[in-house]
Amino acid sequence: MEPDRFARAALSRVVEPADGEVHGLVATVGAVEAFERVRAGAGTLARFRPRVAVLDTERDLDIAAKVGARLVVPGDPEWPERLDTIPVPPWCLWVRGRLDLAETVERSVAVVGSRTATTYGEQLATELAGGLARRGWTVVSGAAFGIDGAAHRGALAVDGATIAVLAGGVERPYPSGHAALISRIAADGLVIAEVAPGSAPMKSRFLARNRLIAGLTRGTIVVEADLRSGSRNTVTHAVAACRPVGAVPGPVTSMMSAGCHEELRNGRAVLVTSVDEVIDLVGDLGDDAAEPARGPVRPDDNLSPVDAAVLDAVPFRSAVPLDDIVRSAAHASLTVRAALGRLERLGLVTESAGTWRKRAQRKPRAG
Repeated sequence: MEPDRFARAALSRVVEPADGEVHGLVATVGAVEAFERVRAGAGTLARFRPRVAVLDTERDLDIAAKVGARLVVPGDPEWPERLDTIPVPPWCLWVRGRLDLAETVERSVAVVGSRTATTYGEQLATELAGGLARRGWTVVSGAAFGIDGAAHRGALAVDGATIAVLAGGVERPYPSGHAALISRIAADGLVIAEVAPGSAPMKSRFLARNRLIAGLTRGTIVVEADLRSGSRNTVTHAVAACRPVGAVPGPVTSMMSAGCHEELRNGRAVLVTSVDEVIDLVGDLGDDAAEPARGPVRPDDNLSPVDAAVLDAVPFRSAVPLDDIVRSAAHASLTVRAALGRLERLGLVTESAGTWRKRAQRKPRAG
């Protein structure tokens, strides 16, 4: 194995994902020299000595091979170049699944939210993820209970692509209650992690993992989140990486949506309510733009002031002669007659034996 690849695999075991000092070393002297300095354990790097003492990178690679995982590093064709633009990129990624990682995340959206989601939130996450997957977008999330799980299931339900980004090793399903779901994602999508196989999903690693969810994708959508939801940490990473953020609103009385509402209020997120609006936010300028939302189209929309006044003067239940309409509309007889002709062509009024009344209208159609 190439020295750079081996060094990055070793770093994924010894060093915590978002360690600023080692990240600076890798950026300055490269992964091989950075690992040599970590292994030497001089100065502040002495904190890694206990881990270096039990390091067995060959064992980690063997475990990965047994579960069908591969090591992807910067420079590989499968490496997502989008990760190179985030403030603290990973040393490497351990990847399970048959799909090509770079191709799969090219058009991808992060769908995240609360672990203790409501039925409202889970239904929305499922529908949004399914709609995105049907339109060819990959759904990326963290495989947690609540919104994450609903998003993954929504994509899988329509045979779409989905990626689970884990905080522990790729062969350690967490939460254990989602073991079957994560196994299904590994079979039909991708499961990835930046820590070595066997690594435990610690709290700090969840927070670090969130930057990958934000960094891999074109944008992040928060479906339901309370004020302390970890998904707001993903929003912070998305903003730091200059990725767009969308938030789905909920009932103003629901604390489970208070985090979404706060992100909208502080301007870090844009309100989204549909698949079209999500794609408009994260997609290609022009090609993926959504039509502005409009209310139902009515035949009497955009009438001129004169025509609107004449229409108001025509009763609905009983027909009246022209003179009555002229008196009520306060316009000249010829003006009223011309207006009635235009309103008749629009199907708004009907004439019978010199008398006029409004026509019953069908239910307005959506615009």
